[in-house]
Amino acid sequence: MNGPILLPYRGIMPRVAASAFVAPGVALIGDVEIGEDASIWFNCALRGDVAAIRVGARSNIQDGTIVHTSTGGPTIIGAGVTVGHQCLIHACTLDDDCLVGMGAIVMDHAHVETAGWVGAGAMVTENKRVKAGELWLGRPAKFARAVSDEERARIAGLAARYVGRAKEYRAELGYDPERTLA
Repeated sequence: MNGPILLPYRGIMPRVAASAFVAPGVALIGDVEIGEDASIWFNCALRGDVAAIRVGARSNIQDGTIVHTSTGGPTIIGAGVTVGHQCLIHACTLDDDCLVGMGAIVMDHAHVETAGWVGAGAMVTENKRVKAGELWLGRPAKFARAVSDEERARIAGLAARYVGRAKEYRAELGYDPERTLA
């Protein structure tokens, strides 16, 4: 089985924590850093060729997601963040413990604060700020309502489940970062 693709750009190699999981078929390019217990799932591309990409501890970037940057700044994904399947995350900031639903787009200089929630299919346009504990929906995304305490717990639970699932995949695939990411 082929592992992920790690490519340098301008002499900078992606860096992956030893406890992280990067699935086969993932492409990490240039100035990309993956934190402890984070997971990057099948067919994602994280291209740090214009600016840095940082993925925090325990965050999960699900299948088919694209993460890129712009000349205006990096893409910063905090700790305990869940990014659903097939999202586009571009030159923005996702603070700790937030959720970006499946198929959502978060554009340049947008900022999703701690425990913010971007609904599935939503598009957070440039320079928008999803405040802590808010749910935004639609295209373009707009404030819909506050995230409930139960929903906050669900978001935290998602990140924890993905840490566990990544450990299962590591065991099942005989994942050895020294060999797989070499």
